[in-house]
Amino acid sequence: MTRMLKFVAKARGGGGVAARTSLYLIASTGFASLTYQTLNTENSHNIHTPNFPFNFLNGVVRSSRALFTITSCVVDYKYSLHGLSVDSNEYGLVLSEIHLRSAKRILKLCHANKGFYVKAGQFAAAMRQVPKEYSSTMSSLQDQAVPCDFKAIKDVIFRSLGKDLLEIFISFDEQPVAAASIAQVHHALLKDNQEVAVKVQYPGLGYQMKFDIATMDFLSKSVSWFFPEYRFDWMVSEFAKSIASELDFVQEAKNSERTAKNFENHRVLRIPRIFWDFTSSQVLTMQFCKGQKVDDLDYLRRMGISPLKVAKALVEVFAEMIFVYGFLHGDPHPGNILISPEGPGGFSLVLLDHGIYKQLDEGFRQSHCQLWKAMVLMDSKKIQELGENFGVGKYSRYFPVIFTGRTVNSKSALGRGMSPEEKKYLKQELKSLKMEDLSSFMESLPPDFLTVLRTDGLLRSLISKLEAPQRVRLMAYAKCALRGLYQRASSESDSVVIVALSRFEMGIKYIQFRLLLEIMDLVSYVDSMRRSLSTRLGQLASSAGNLIRNLFPLFTSP
Repeated sequence: MTRMLKFVAKARGGGGVAARTSLYLIASTGFASLTYQTLNTENSHNIHTPNFPFNFLNGVVRSSRALFTITSCVVDYKYSLHGLSVDSNEYGLVLSEIHLRSAKRILKLCHANKGFYVKAGQFAAAMRQVPKEYSSTMSSLQDQAVPCDFKAIKDVIFRSLGKDLLEIFISFDEQPVAAASIAQVHHALLKDNQEVAVKVQYPGLGYQMKFDIATMDFLSKSVSWFFPEYRFDWMVSEFAKSIASELDFVQEAKNSERTAKNFENHRVLRIPRIFWDFTSSQVLTMQFCKGQKVDDLDYLRRMGISPLKVAKALVEVFAEMIFVYGFLHGDPHPGNILISPEGPGGFSLVLLDHGIYKQLDEGFRQSHCQLWKAMVLMDSKKIQELGENFGVGKYSRYFPVIFTGRTVNSKSALGRGMSPEEKKYLKQELKSLKMEDLSSFMESLPPDFLTVLRTDGLLRSLISKLEAPQRVRLMAYAKCALRGLYQRASSESDSVVIVALSRFEMGIKYIQFRLLLEIMDLVSYVDSMRRSLSTRLGQLASSAGNLIRNLFPLFTSP
């Protein structure tokens, strides 16, 4: 039963080798982490807090656990692959088995260390470019945590806002409505009877983040030293940036308001309103919005809400963020998107947790729009040219595969996937690629591209859970990419005449391309109706055949 405060006025293990190796790594990293903290003068006051000994020892335990896990994985790779030819079928099979074993070890580590390790596991799972054994295993991670002691929560609120709970709220639920890695959310009622959600950051996270990131960085470099072709520094770097921004609740509130402004005329999207008088870097007070997780199919069906319509609305919002506004919510997992039965179309989407955002560079946004236009039109020359701009060179030929599921020279329509011949050719081509190629590709990509890839991976997962075809995403991306190009082209010149001519020219191109997309949509719809009708006719014919077979003895019996 929820308690509420009411105020009247107020692994396979690595064996002995892994254990011995871990001791050396633990000693090295323990020293490195301590040095890192000592030299970090910006946060040196943390060392003098009463909790420093506990926090430091906790960090050492977490780091030691991580080091032993990763060392076990390294030993497994080294010894299991020893003597196998890289080009043999056996090597591929054994490598896949090691990937799976290692992924399970790391999953166990994330569950044990919790906090930022869970966040890191989720971050890696959303990157479709890591081995599939890792992404599929880590995708089971849920960003949930045991609620923090309520006294500590009250202390954080008092230190952050300078007021006690009774001075701000009529009531404040002690039991949080949600508890995740870095904060928990409480339902409360302000003095003016407004219903709010209060997000409170756990104490001591700044220190813990520094320690954990230092460990992850060391581990990443250590793995690269053992396996030069496996380089994940780019992932640790991006994760560190995203998690640092997530700890600043004032920035999160600003992100929220900017997104609300961008979508102020949107019919479906709702963004909780911020209460600035009760918001700080560690406490965020916002409008309380009711709803269920966006991927709760049972709830959608009970409420008579079409999952397909929800998928379309969701992907259109994020397509606008990517291609039109260039300001992207970087963590669209189900817990951050609620579905409410209220709205002009029978439902509305409530977007939460605005801590991880990316302001896309304008040049990148333009090039990314151009890339999608080129992929829709299958303009391989333009795709290659844009690949050079992105710094990936020869790997640009795989952009259509990554984003649209087609090869660069495919003859298939958008959303139809590859023909059997194309799949066979691609499979042979991919066999020649090594992990070194993937590492080089990911390291070459601009940071903005990594954010888009991660967000796109999360969106694909949500669309699948909503049982909608990926074509929904492809068409929304294509339309918004063109809209993003058109919008930019109309503001590039100061001359009224040139602006008018530019708008007219781009307007014609927009209409032409949009017409092409609508025709493709119509062809897809007709094809889907034809297949559906064919299936139903087949079922009807089968039923009729069964009926005739059952009735036949009645007419032929004496």
